[in-house]
Amino acid sequence: MSAYMTQFAYTAEAWKALVKKPEDRAAVFAEHAEKLGGRVLSFYYCMGEYDGVVIFEAPNEATAASILFTAISPGHLRATKTTALMSVEETMEAMRRAKAEAYPGPTLWSPTPS
Repeated sequence: MSAYMTQFAYTAEAWKALVKKPEDRAAVFAEHAEKLGGRVLSFYYCMGEYDGVVIFEAPNEATAASILFTAISPGHLRATKTTALMSVEETMEAMRRAKAEAYPGPTLWSPTPS
């Protein structure tokens, strides 16, 4: 399964509702992801541009997108940002593959100033 990290920010109305009646949104998202074929690995709240981050697995991008589309659809989030994650092993394999190939830069480009 592939891993994804989604950062999210609640609307002011969502925060108002959560403060009035606290709710474990990690459990809600985990149950939702499992119904659609995914699995939550971790869920954290944070301070800054985003209010939280969830790392989850899905068998493919279409499944990951369906998990996110349905989670976003109620309108309680003002922003999301999703990043596909690669394990160290996957990254090492990508580096080994890249080492075997050479990609030419533009003809007039030079990596050092002239």
